[in-house]
Amino acid sequence: MAVSISHSWETSVADSINSIYLIFSAYLVFVMQIGFAMLCAGSVRAKSTLNIMLTNVADAVIGAISYYLFGFAFAFGTAGAHSNPFIGTTFFALKDIPNESSYGYPYFLYQWAFAIAAAGIASGSIAERTQFGAYLIFSTFLTGFVYPVVVHWVWSSVGWLSPNSSTPLFGSGAIDFAGSGVVHLVGGVAGLWGSLIEGPRLGRFDVLSGKPFPIRGHNPTLVVLGTFLLSFGWFGFNPGSFTKILISYPDDAHEDGGNWTGVGRTAVTTMLAGSTGSLVTLFGRRMLVGHWDVMDSCNGLLAGLVSITSGCSVVEPWAAIFCGFCSAWVLIGLNALAVRLGFDDPLEAAQLHGGCGAWGLIFTGLFAKEELVIQVYDSGKIGVTRPFGLLMGGGWGLIGAQLAELVAIVMWVSITIAPLFYFLHRMKLLRIPVDEELAGLDISCHGGYAYIDHVQPEENHQPELLFSESDATYRSIQAEQHS
Repeated sequence: MAVSISHSWETSVADSINSIYLIFSAYLVFVMQIGFAMLCAGSVRAKSTLNIMLTNVADAVIGAISYYLFGFAFAFGTAGAHSNPFIGTTFFALKDIPNESSYGYPYFLYQWAFAIAAAGIASGSIAERTQFGAYLIFSTFLTGFVYPVVVHWVWSSVGWLSPNSSTPLFGSGAIDFAGSGVVHLVGGVAGLWGSLIEGPRLGRFDVLSGKPFPIRGHNPTLVVLGTFLLSFGWFGFNPGSFTKILISYPDDAHEDGGNWTGVGRTAVTTMLAGSTGSLVTLFGRRMLVGHWDVMDSCNGLLAGLVSITSGCSVVEPWAAIFCGFCSAWVLIGLNALAVRLGFDDPLEAAQLHGGCGAWGLIFTGLFAKEELVIQVYDSGKIGVTRPFGLLMGGGWGLIGAQLAELVAIVMWVSITIAPLFYFLHRMKLLRIPVDEELAGLDISCHGGYAYIDHVQPEENHQPELLFSESDATYRSIQAEQHS
């Protein structure tokens, strides 16, 4: 009896510590929403600050309701032997949650924080020109359906891409530990389609010559603040994805090993990749444009963090440095391509989260270490073998699963989000009218400005006079909206 009571007490203590760890990680991930708000606000013009801040508030509150009602069910719902590898079918409105065999409230809270992050990514791509009602529709659809389906594929134990599946794809399953693909690639591709269908902001490119005109964010201070808040939250995003810290490995295989070791290593790889991405972007842009740019350095930091998110738990620190180095050049290259193609993303979200998220999946397939893969996905069990990184001698199984996830996410988000944006565009519900865009979304849609000293436009101001870059651009878009 005494032994039974002791074992029960130890189990209760371990469960309590694991729950506290997961809840605290959820709080850290939610702090990222503040970071998104600050980053977005600083990266747009002052006349659209209220609008972009409100979209971030909307992501959090809409995501809470939609993820509670059906998002979590689509992501993690199972039905025993009849479970669907494509989409969840139980746990709607958290019915039968919590339960002893699977999930509790802390896990729902943690996953909700991830869901609203995916929506926040896309908000930056369509900033300064989107009708607020259209954004509400998009945010609900993404957090309640599009994103949860991808979560089910990769993070549910019955998903067709899951490394925990009884029959993993290519004998491996896709390793996307904290979501380079599940979160960031989903948000990046969604933002890509929104920006493509809406078109660039007025004045970003000359219609006749295609010449780009820079539109700088109005407050670098907010950008830096937002970047640091996001970086801080990432230590809940990546290390927190272990979900349990008190999981030990077999003593004869790992003398002092357990999830607590993996948590520490994951925090280190996260920090190293982000720091390397920031430095390489800072110096790379210095060579290209001739000056030191704080916003480029901030985006480089985020690029490194996005890229390492997939493999943060299964790679060595030296590999994380290589990951961050390459992520910087992915970001720089995609930004240059975007300008050449006339693509306008005010926060570089499609390039940063989409491009670097894709690189993160590939990187994991190349550099995942066998021992670490077994620790993370099999709790260090002896005698277990799994495919690991191609360049580490692990064969083609893992890299094949990584590429399958990449292609599947791009296709899924494209066939769901692109038609939504196109429908809203055809119904003239997507982009705000030209006059309102020139005046700014704050005064046009939200009844004022974010700053009390903002210069109020004169009542008899004509839209053409507010637009100094290209009259042809103004008239072209005005004609399209009136056609």
